[in-house]
Amino acid sequence: MFTGLIEEVGRLVSSRPRTGMTLLEIEAPGMAPHLRFGQSVAVSGACLTVVEEGKTRFFVEMMAETVQRTRLGALRPGARLNLERALSLQARLDGHIVQGHVDSVGTVRRVDRAGLFSARLWVDLEERPLVEVIPKGSVAVDGVSLTVIDVDTGGFSVGLIPTTQKETTLADLAEGHKVNIETDVLAKYVRRMLGVRSGAEESQAPVPLTEEALRELGWLS
Repeated sequence: MFTGLIEEVGRLVSSRPRTGMTLLEIEAPGMAPHLRFGQSVAVSGACLTVVEEGKTRFFVEMMAETVQRTRLGALRPGARLNLERALSLQARLDGHIVQGHVDSVGTVRRVDRAGLFSARLWVDLEERPLVEVIPKGSVAVDGVSLTVIDVDTGGFSVGLIPTTQKETTLADLAEGHKVNIETDVLAKYVRRMLGVRSGAEESQAPVPLTEEALRELGWLS
């Protein structure tokens, strides 16, 4: 489990196949010395397991599913990566609950600059994850915890404050760039439960969220 608060921006050194997996070598001088074999790291939003340690670099493996569902398989050496270690029980949950399970790869529609420093990022998504995105809700973009501003028929927008742009890779984004998207876990469970209730679990259309439906499912007393 993660928070979406980035600890370090690392750099991809290499990506190569190894025994049916893809091995990523990542340079992260600040984080690498603290990582141990078997620990989890969110790499631009995807939860991966450390398989080799180093003083300034570490290695993680990707399954074929991760390559297919995220943008990590298309990265080239030198790419910058948002990195976060797994949340400890003693830590404060300052972002939101992020699982590191990427739901979709979105496409940057545009980046609107607001003044000298802030920006508004628009991301287009396929329909299914989009119904799990709501205004003022949470979403992880390349592993960064952000608050949704608006949602339209094609995607959503989030605000990027100067600190987010400075401490993550999101300042590098431009029209057409691909990003890993993870929607809020609570929205997924509510959507699934409502879908099962209506027999529409495979439907792309959202099931109406009514007070009666929530009461029947036990969310309201």
